[in-house]
Amino acid sequence: MKHVPSLQALRLLHSLVRRQTLATSPRTYAPFLRLSRHFHAATRLDRIETHILSDIGEGVKEVQIIQWFVEEGAPIEEWSPLCEVQSDKASVEITSKYTGVIKKIHFGQDAVVQVGEPIVDIEVEDDAGAEDSTEHPQEQSPAHASANAEQAAEGGEEAVREEIKMQEEKPTISEPTPPGKHASLATPAVRGLLKEHGLSIEKIPGTGKDGRVLKEDVYRFLEKASTQPSPASPAPTRADVDAKQTETPQRLTPVQGAMFKSMTASLSIPHFLYSDTVDITNLASMRAKLNAARRDPETTPKYTYLPFIIKAVSLALNKYPLLNARLDLTSDPKKPQLLMRSVHNVGVAMDTPNGLIVPVIKAVNTRSITSIAQELLRLSQLGQAGKLGTDDLTGGTITVSNIGNIGGEVVAPLIVEGQLAIMGIGKVKTVPVFAEDGVTVKPAQMASVSWSADHRVVDGATMARMAQVVQKYLQDPSTMLVEMS
Repeated sequence: MKHVPSLQALRLLHSLVRRQTLATSPRTYAPFLRLSRHFHAATRLDRIETHILSDIGEGVKEVQIIQWFVEEGAPIEEWSPLCEVQSDKASVEITSKYTGVIKKIHFGQDAVVQVGEPIVDIEVEDDAGAEDSTEHPQEQSPAHASANAEQAAEGGEEAVREEIKMQEEKPTISEPTPPGKHASLATPAVRGLLKEHGLSIEKIPGTGKDGRVLKEDVYRFLEKASTQPSPASPAPTRADVDAKQTETPQRLTPVQGAMFKSMTASLSIPHFLYSDTVDITNLASMRAKLNAARRDPETTPKYTYLPFIIKAVSLALNKYPLLNARLDLTSDPKKPQLLMRSVHNVGVAMDTPNGLIVPVIKAVNTRSITSIAQELLRLSQLGQAGKLGTDDLTGGTITVSNIGNIGGEVVAPLIVEGQLAIMGIGKVKTVPVFAEDGVTVKPAQMASVSWSADHRVVDGATMARMAQVVQKYLQDPSTMLVEMS
């Protein structure tokens, strides 16, 4: 008796061959499409799932799309990255909830999206109808269905053999492969590299699957561009003196929006400014020796003045804990109270491509100067790449702002809401000063230091005493050693 394959076996055969032949040729797959119609009594149904921007926490209401990792028509798997967004607190990567094909992208790059809005439509495969129709064939007896399945299988296998034979007999012609449909897709690492160098992915020929751009392609493109002579810049055109002024509206970015809210809240705090100069000649000498003695520059960061300043502020807070407290006006507006805080979380104002951000070095009172330097390097690298997380940007108790690396000497920094003081550091300058004998003149490394404090609870004398302690540590950094835990 002739063996009749079961429907379950045919479905398994169909699934296996479909995976192997789907990417080769539609004609190769056609017999199996005909085969599938014999044991699928109903048409396979696909449905559209809309990916909604979910609440990412920390009270975030809107985000800005930095870049897309997908395009319309491209396949996507569950948990694969869809896009990178920037909130007013951090950069977040949004991953897909579904496996399927991208049908529609609702927002372009740099668009601002509200929480709860749809960002992308994904077509997913729905096998429910096909499975039900397979288990309950309509208007066919088991014998008739088996006969049709056997006939379809035999016909399908024969057609596949003929198609494969035809493909093998075709002469191979070596032609350059044109870019695939999804050539503009790239991994987050490649996207970050393109953003770092200001390159457009469409200008780079990709060697990956479907013409996708790989990191090697970017490096090759950069190397080739560096060897080519740069074209002469065109002469600047003279502006028309009668030209009319134009104003183009532009929404604030999430980072600018966060700065707007923070600085607006700062205006409700009565500030006062205290400024002085600090002789950091000894600190400069110590820093130079430590940098020269680094054994492994890759693992040991280069010491700047900032780690020493941050540690000096933390040691001074041990003597003046009021400057690390928070003023609570919400519990009982009629009876404000201070919330004393034991951990020194020092925020550091940083200038990044996305704007001013203030990442926080946690638990400075338990860190060494080397640990502070390592954390500064980590936060700086993440800030430049726009990858700082929410935890990196929250929880600060006092802030240090260094404008000296840009220029300027005296600054009047604004207090961050939820804090009582902020320190600003000016440019380090070499100036002539009198020696102890009052006659000899010698060079000294001097820096201006400015403090702003909340005058509702901090008086000028307390702020001045705190500043003097920090100044003592910086003028003679050896004094920090005996007080460091």
